[in-house]
Amino acid sequence: MNRLANSASPYLLQHANNPVNWYPWGAEALQKARDENKLILVSIGYSACHWCHVMEHESFEDEQVAAVMNENFVCIKVDREERPDIDQIYMSAVQLMTGRGGWPLNCICLPDQRPIYGGTYFPKKDWTSLLINLAEFYRDKPQEAEGYAVRLTEGIQQYESVDFITEQPEYSEADLEAIVNNWRKHFDLKEGGMNHAPKFPMPNNWQFLMRYAHLMKDEGIANAVKLTLKKMAYGGIYDHIGGGFARYSVDARWHVPHFEKMLYDNGQLISLYAEAYTWNRDPLYKQIVDETIAFVQGELTSPDNGYYSALDADSEGVEGKFYTFTKAEIEEVLGKDANLFCIYYNITEDGNWEEEETNVFFRKDDDAELAAKLGISESELKDRIATLKTKVFEHRSHRIRPGLDYKIIASWNGLMLKGLCEAYRVFNDEVYLDLALKNAEFILNNLVDKDGKLIRIHKSENPIAFLDDYANIIEALIALYEVTFDLKWLNFARAFTNIAIELYYDENEGMFFYTAADNEQLIARKCEIMDGVIPASNSVMARNLKKLDLLFEEERYHHISAQLLRNLMPYMAKYGSVYSNWAMLLLEEVFGTYEVAITGPQVTELRREMEQNYIPNKIMLGGNEENLPLLQGRTGDTARIFICKDKTCGLPAHNVVQALKQITA
Repeated sequence: MNRLANSASPYLLQHANNPVNWYPWGAEALQKARDENKLILVSIGYSACHWCHVMEHESFEDEQVAAVMNENFVCIKVDREERPDIDQIYMSAVQLMTGRGGWPLNCICLPDQRPIYGGTYFPKKDWTSLLINLAEFYRDKPQEAEGYAVRLTEGIQQYESVDFITEQPEYSEADLEAIVNNWRKHFDLKEGGMNHAPKFPMPNNWQFLMRYAHLMKDEGIANAVKLTLKKMAYGGIYDHIGGGFARYSVDARWHVPHFEKMLYDNGQLISLYAEAYTWNRDPLYKQIVDETIAFVQGELTSPDNGYYSALDADSEGVEGKFYTFTKAEIEEVLGKDANLFCIYYNITEDGNWEEEETNVFFRKDDDAELAAKLGISESELKDRIATLKTKVFEHRSHRIRPGLDYKIIASWNGLMLKGLCEAYRVFNDEVYLDLALKNAEFILNNLVDKDGKLIRIHKSENPIAFLDDYANIIEALIALYEVTFDLKWLNFARAFTNIAIELYYDENEGMFFYTAADNEQLIARKCEIMDGVIPASNSVMARNLKKLDLLFEEERYHHISAQLLRNLMPYMAKYGSVYSNWAMLLLEEVFGTYEVAITGPQVTELRREMEQNYIPNKIMLGGNEENLPLLQGRTGDTARIFICKDKTCGLPAHNVVQALKQITA
């Protein structure tokens, strides 16, 4: 076994038996490279990554390939989820070199960590010849290699950097329209999502567009959002048997997924579909929320209520084997009822996933349409399909399961916690609140050190945290306060915010660094700015600070949030999809944020009733203690709702109908 054998990371442990002399990232490996003047080979991936497994099997398990690697390089394996700071740097390098990125990510660096070449997946033959050529190049032309390293490192340091903007612009609806009008040209108006493949769910994109459609009264955008939500829920990217979403579809119609199931996707999609239900009461959205939460509870929940990271794409070495079925298998499981199930999920004799001659379940028809075609009632169709799904689920449960990445990551637990809060906010299911409270207690008891700082990974030997850990935990705790009015959660959010400002904020740049001032110093200290499958930590912090300013009336929070948005405004119109969370903050600036304060004996009932109305640009606060500035002098024995905006409050309303009139006026 190599030096990965003692790692806590499931991904590193997957490589512990490789003949490659892998090192984990750390002082030993980096010093060895300097002492022996050897190139460093940094190979980055994650445990649920299918192509990472393929490259391991083809190259890293091969004795001859390993011999080339061991002779010429100091080989370092990195779990991107454990060390996203390292991944950011070398991903930037590969994107600068090739115009694209992904995992596995392989970067060749000088002994001082500066990259000179990189890429993603390499077939075995190409990989071996590349390594030999690079080793010869560094031996024969070290000055040329140094030149590459200088230019590439400069590019990395400038990548995702923005200017410090001092002048405060006047934000307007025209700014929002400029962002969306460029963006909408790329919508797929037949299959939903964007008009390309592969297709990622991108929950934050559709959350912004849903809010934009509502506040700007844009029916075209509303229809694009509804189409996308439906197509994702009907597609093979959704696990119709066990609930939950895969990471993306390889095609343009959400059909064949890349089968890994990530906590961060599912937490955000719970939030998206829950909010969508308040906006457009489609029962499909509630079904998706219920089933996805059930999936997370069944397959990604630790005994002490933390949430694991991911399920692998592969089982028995085959991608998607756990989830796919031949028609013959379905007929064996369901007997005479198989025909209905096959019609419902488009299962064919030859396989609807032709490449693998098997079937990925997906839907085409609405229940009402299909029931009419089949000559049965809609309720009968739903009942029969539910029964058959249970039988298939039971049969599937006896298969060899995909591997579990059992890392518990603070950032991703924050996303899931927020999802649970949003589900409870919308559906008033006490089970969801109970799950949220248990997870919040887990976070505070297990992912916070003695100094009150966050720890990224539970039981990690390296107890550091990054900005996304703070940003997503803070956002979740604010959401938990809004559905409980328990000030405890808000106080923790405020404490973590103050630590984040101290350790990550740069007054001179007006941005948050991704790494803390006391973290390991790498070749670049990066800012995470562009929203991707997870919103950028800077955009999440900007929105958190705006909310906390409104709740605590703390001018420093307002100042930093405003600075962050000013810095990003010049970039947003060009490519809206990578600034969607920033655009959500811009929406709140243009339309304002309603502060809804509820006091008196019916706080919970009034909060629940208020939440049945779609008001995306609001924050909720309340209770019978004068523990926040807006509640001072407003508590009492009578139920009252105060609607405030722009530091002005209306007359107290005594019921939700009266309160809504102040918002819609």
